[in-house]
This record gives sequence, C-alpha cells and structure tokens, in this order.
Amino acid sequence: MRIISGKHKGTKLYTLEGENTRPTLDRVKEPLFSILQFDLPESTILDLFAGSGALGLEAISRGAKKAILCDKSREAIHIIEQNVDKLKSKSAIQILNQDYLEVLKMLKRKAEKLDIVFLDPPYKTDFAETACEKIAQYDLLNKNGIIIIETDQKETVIQKIQNLQRFEIYDERKYGRVNLLFLKIKEVS
Repeated sequence: MRIISGKHKGTKLYTLEGENTRPTLDRVKEPLFSILQFDLPESTILDLFAGSGALGLEAISRGAKKAILCDKSREAIHIIEQNVDKLKSKSAIQILNQDYLEVLKMLKRKAEKLDIVFLDPPYKTDFAETACEKIAQYDLLNKNGIIIIETDQKETVIQKIQNLQRFEIYDERKYGRVNLLFLKIKEVS
C-alpha cells in the first residue's frame, strides 16, 4: 500500500497483517480521491475506523489541513504511528486509540467540525449507521460536509441509512465487491 498522490506520493505505508483487516485497495482509493480532489484542500478529515491510516494520510498528502485517525485496536494504532512518523506529518494528524462512539462524543465536547468522514468499519456490523446517526445528532459536519461509507453490503447499509431519514445518498460507486456510498445531511426546508 502506498500514498498515490500529493506531497508524499509514492511513500510505502505499513499495513496491518491478518484476516481481520481490509485495507482500502489502491484501485478504490485512486478514484475515491479523484472524486474528492476539490474538497480536500484545507479540510478536516475524520477516519473513524482508520486501520493503517491510509485514507487520512492520503488526504494529508493531497492538502487536507487536519486528519483525525481513530481505531480501537492497539495494533492498528502502532501501524498508524509508524506511518505518521514515516511521513513526518505529526502536526497535522491526531491519533486516537478509542472506541468510535467515545471519539464522536469527544469531538462533540470540543465542538469539532468535520469536512470529510471516512467510515470503513468491520463488515456485518451496524457501526456505520450508528456513527452516521451520532455525527448528525452531535452536529459534527460542516455545512457541505460529507461522509463516505465503504461496504460490501450496499443494500443493507442504504436501507439503514434511509431509515435514519437525516441523510441523502448523493453518489454510489462500485469497485469489485467494494461499494462507496457518499452521504450529506439533508437540508431542512
């Protein structure tokens, strides 16, 4: 796995080993960041299930102002720390070894506003929907903020997101088994 573009282009990243991890593949990451290219400069990013930190680090490489990388796994945090050291970007990155719900509560207390949220939780969980619900409830997104969910269970996730009635799914992309869902909070009229 590597940084695809930006000031750290070509830097190889450390990755988590094992069957419990699914790093976002370059064939997914490259088109994802092409879609986001105009949203990234000076943005604040949250990668809530960060794994190796690759998505947040790619965003920093492409001009994001700040990336908050969160993972509950101590092993993942160790890999993220190694990758951050490799890029020498500590000042732009906050690393949190906490459960995602605790991170969202903390961001609420700090009145943090986010521009882009990456949600790539373990598949076959309701973590993405729960995170979306809390992000909306805690008012964590900036006005034009977006959430990107990576899943292999598109229909189930879409149904659960639609049941929340607070989000608009404005784009969907499919890359092999991987689906990317792009969400915004619905405008209240």
